[in-house]
Amino acid sequence: MTTILIVDDEYLIAEILSFALEDEGFLTVTAGTAQKALTILDRERPGLIITDYMMPGMNGMEFAAAVRENPQFSTIPIVLMSGAQAHLGSARPELFTKVFEKPFEIEAMVESVKKLLNQ
Repeated sequence: MTTILIVDDEYLIAEILSFALEDEGFLTVTAGTAQKALTILDRERPGLIITDYMMPGMNGMEFAAAVRENPQFSTIPIVLMSGAQAHLGSARPELFTKVFEKPFEIEAMVESVKKLLNQ
């Protein structure tokens, strides 16, 4: 079973995504900050990461860059979800496999995750 790491400081968004993905058979782990997510990576070994852009401390772009710098995690698909900053993620395809603008359709997110994981 594939684990998906969801990184968002908005608890409700993380929980809704988590429930939707678990309904499709995925395991999910959530983190409220990018710093916490970096500590979770080694333990959970996710097959995919979904991250917000605007978060306290480290933003989604800085988080994705930190993930990409680690050879163990450099090929993990990273999906960015953001409101006003989605265009910044779209301009960085080396960091983000897919970009969703908030608000997004949960079904579209789930379908993209399934495609990215070949499921």
